[in-house]
Amino acid sequence: MVDVTNIFGGAFTLPTKKHIDPPELQLADAMRSAGIEPPVQIRIDGQLHRFSTKGRKRDDSGWYVAFPDEPVAGRFGCWRDQIDVTFRADIGREMTAAEHMSIVRRQSEAKARRDEERQRKAEVAADTVQAIWRDATGASPDHPYLARKGIKPHGVRTTGDGRLIVPLFDDAGELSSLQYIGEDKRYHPGAATRGCSWTLGDLDGSTIFVAEGFATAATIHEVSNRPVVIAYSANNLPEVVRQLRQTHGVTQDIVVVADHDASGVGRNKADEASAKHGCRIVMPPELGDANDYALAGHDLMGILFPAQDDWLIPADDFSAQPSPIKWLVKRWIQREGLVMIHGPSGSGKTFMVLDMMGSVASRGSIGHWFGNKVRHGSVVYLAGEGHHGLRGRLAAWKAHNKVDALNMYISAHGLDLNAPEGYQKAVEAIRSLPEVPTAIVVDTLHRHLQGDENSAQDAKGMLDACGALIQEFGATVILVHHTGVSAEAQHRARGSSAWKGALDVEISVVPGDTIEIVQRKSKDAEAAPNLFAELQSVPISGWYDEDGEQVTSAVMVEGVEPIKPTKDNPVIKHQRTFEMAWKAAGNPLDVDGNPFLSRDDLIGYHVNQMGISQSSAVQYVRPSRQGRIVGELLTSGDIGTNGDGWSVLSQTWKTTLLLGVSAQAVQTVQGGTERIVPFEGKSE
Repeated sequence: MVDVTNIFGGAFTLPTKKHIDPPELQLADAMRSAGIEPPVQIRIDGQLHRFSTKGRKRDDSGWYVAFPDEPVAGRFGCWRDQIDVTFRADIGREMTAAEHMSIVRRQSEAKARRDEERQRKAEVAADTVQAIWRDATGASPDHPYLARKGIKPHGVRTTGDGRLIVPLFDDAGELSSLQYIGEDKRYHPGAATRGCSWTLGDLDGSTIFVAEGFATAATIHEVSNRPVVIAYSANNLPEVVRQLRQTHGVTQDIVVVADHDASGVGRNKADEASAKHGCRIVMPPELGDANDYALAGHDLMGILFPAQDDWLIPADDFSAQPSPIKWLVKRWIQREGLVMIHGPSGSGKTFMVLDMMGSVASRGSIGHWFGNKVRHGSVVYLAGEGHHGLRGRLAAWKAHNKVDALNMYISAHGLDLNAPEGYQKAVEAIRSLPEVPTAIVVDTLHRHLQGDENSAQDAKGMLDACGALIQEFGATVILVHHTGVSAEAQHRARGSSAWKGALDVEISVVPGDTIEIVQRKSKDAEAAPNLFAELQSVPISGWYDEDGEQVTSAVMVEGVEPIKPTKDNPVIKHQRTFEMAWKAAGNPLDVDGNPFLSRDDLIGYHVNQMGISQSSAVQYVRPSRQGRIVGELLTSGDIGTNGDGWSVLSQTWKTTLLLGVSAQAVQTVQGGTERIVPFEGKSE
């Protein structure tokens, strides 16, 4: 008897059932992941529950609501730390659409209950806060906390038990809450703190500093004699900066002095404030805040006001030392520059970018691109569309170029790079990579742009985002874009003229039987000579479609500059006529897969499409008639006689014809059978 276990990969075993923790444990784990210590007991009853997030008595800043309906869902957070997280229990399977809708509804209900409770407690606390602040006494300069931090009182007050009281005002200037500083720091229970701040000094139009805590802000104010706004927490930085920007306008200099904490939260939130609302960021070079840095004897002024002496440089000094251009791809892609590669749809621009960036990411396997030296490094490819086709193109490129591994990272989807949340997501993802990228590709510009590419304002926002990426990572940013629709716009980028003005290098991909690569602009160097390329069909090893047919893609290879059509060279004109007749006949192929055109179809095209009489058309297709279509193409070797017609023999021409045909188009083959053209996808 035949042992079939080897055929099916071994003996059959039942799949292991996935262990699912109870929803209470899952909710507790989610709280810990968000930086919140969960309560000892969790109740899933649809009610709002308060708890201490740091084990303190009378601290009920933590909250959660969890609904018992299956699957369990809800919301949790911490009012003090401004944390708000939605929760859904893992049920070990995909949820139905109805379950998804139910979860969204319950999470919205949880948010409403949380907001109602917060508003109720804030209203109750408001009068109490006013009374406490009114009746409190001013803090003495020799208060232990002030003495330990080396700062002045600046108007803070004290409680009867000696704790400092620091006020929090909302954006309308109303007292909203109090912070009590003793052995630890606590906010008045239930009082609103989100978006609240307090300013030390007068907002007189000079630089405004923003810091997290009172001691840090007081130190900065005393050292700089400039106004400092206290945000009270890292999470509050973006909102406080937003308020300042809205009140004081786009020209106001705002500087966030971030805490240098081990978790990186201070810097991350400062970055978020900068990306969303525009501000500068400074931070002590060692762990701690600005107060710690000053107490350690360091020069805090040097951080707050970094030297700008090198902004204006004598021309003689500027030109004394050579500063040659640094290239990622010699003569074509400048390092730390902004590059745009554009072409009409189907021109092959993505094939070109993959070929160029594949060489950069080849880990040293490929040293040159079209004869131009390549500097190797990591590549980030932000793909906004066509992931299925991109997967095949990368696999085909690696197989054709014998590259085992690429130092390249592909995004799972597109995002709005010029929107704060999209930019922040991209930056955080790139920061998490094991090495800094040398190039960041944005394919296509349209899929990563929020707004209108024809708008100068939206274009500026995108260009600013690209500039920020270049500055942070020292990487080249390559934008892949479409050309305009009209004939005169085929050699320039679609949209606002602001794009071209900002580019260091601009490259056109011009479609044709042979693809032409033209450098339209090279800001700091002489323009490179034009390159010529072709797309070559490549079978992908191990890839088969659902019918068992071999899956193929294409790769870009070096081509030969085509002969320009002239009166003395009619071959190009005859090739075009043959191609149009072949397409009109339904793209037929011979038994070897070569483009094939029968005598009758060629005659029919001359009669029906070109308006030539039947008798003249018969004469035109005679092989013996030199100067006519068949005679000239036979003489040039582009076609060969095949039965009652002719097959294309030129490999370059054959590849061009086949690549222009849709993957799903079933074509008639010489002999009456049918086959599918062996290529998938558009040559984008």
